[in-house]
Amino acid sequence: MQLVINDLRKCYPNGVQALNGVSLQINKGMFGLLGPNGAGKSSLMRTISTLQDADSGSIKFGEIDVLSQKEEVRRLLGYLPQDFGVYPRVSADTMLHHIAALKGINNKKERKEIVEALLHKVNLYNVRHKNLGTYSGGMRQRFGIAQAMIGNPQLIIVDEPTAGLDPTERVRFHNLLSEIGENAVVILSTHIVEDVSHLCTNMAVICGGEVMLQGEPKKIISSMQGKIWKKVVEKHEAKDYASRMKVISTNLLGGKTMLHVYSESLPESGFSPIDADLEDVYFHAISSKVNLVML
Repeated sequence: MQLVINDLRKCYPNGVQALNGVSLQINKGMFGLLGPNGAGKSSLMRTISTLQDADSGSIKFGEIDVLSQKEEVRRLLGYLPQDFGVYPRVSADTMLHHIAALKGINNKKERKEIVEALLHKVNLYNVRHKNLGTYSGGMRQRFGIAQAMIGNPQLIIVDEPTAGLDPTERVRFHNLLSEIGENAVVILSTHIVEDVSHLCTNMAVICGGEVMLQGEPKKIISSMQGKIWKKVVEKHEAKDYASRMKVISTNLLGGKTMLHVYSESLPESGFSPIDADLEDVYFHAISSKVNLVML
C-alpha cells in the first residue's frame, strides 16, 4: 500500500509551526526522512502514527484515512519512537508476550512462536530472559524493532533509530531495517545522512516544517554533479565568502575552514570541483533556512 500525505499542517500552542504544508508519497520499501533537529520530523511521525492530530491536511494509507480511522491504522502500524521507555525489571520475552496479547494475538502457542521468531530475528534470543534494564543501547533498539514488528505491520515508523549506537550496532540495525523494508512501508526519520545513503531507495528532506526535496538519492546526487566546489580558507574569511557565494557547508581542517560551495560554474579562482554526495544534497536543500557557516 502507498502512504499519501497532502498539505499537512500542525501548529503547537506555543506558536511553533511544526508542519507547514507537508506533502509526500511513500511506497513500499525504505523511505528516508532527513532533517536537522527541530525540523518537524518527529511531529510528522507522531501524526502518522496517530499520537497527535493535525490542524489540517490529509493522510491516506491505501484506503484508510489515517486522521479519522485511527484504530484501523494502529492494527497495521509498527512504531519505534525516538525515545521509548522500557520496564527495567521485566524480561524481553515477557514484555513481547504482553505486547503481542495487547495486539490481539490471544492463542498462546501462536504468540510463543511469534515472539521466539522475533527474538531470533533481532538477535536477542539468548538474552530473552534478562531484564530490559540490563540491555545496552543497541540491544534496547533491537528490542524496540521487535515490538514494532509484532503482528506483521504494513507501515513501520522508526524515529532516529541509530542515534547513540556504536558502529557495530548500527550495521546490525541497518541490516535488520533493510530486511523489514522488503515487505512493508518503512519510514526512517533521522538527521544522520549516512543512514539514508546506505538504506533508502527514496527520501525527502524536511526543514522548518516544509519539504525541501524529495526523490531517489542516486538521481538527486547525480543532478548535483559538477555543481559542488571546495576551497580551504582562513577561518575569518568564511563570512565574506558566504556573503558572495552559496556556501552549503563548512568544516574545520587543521585550523582553517573547508568550504563547500554550490555553483553552476567555477565560483572563482582557487576553487576545485568535487564529487557531490548525499551530504552535499542535504546541506544544499536546507541552506535557505539554516545558517551553515560556522563562525
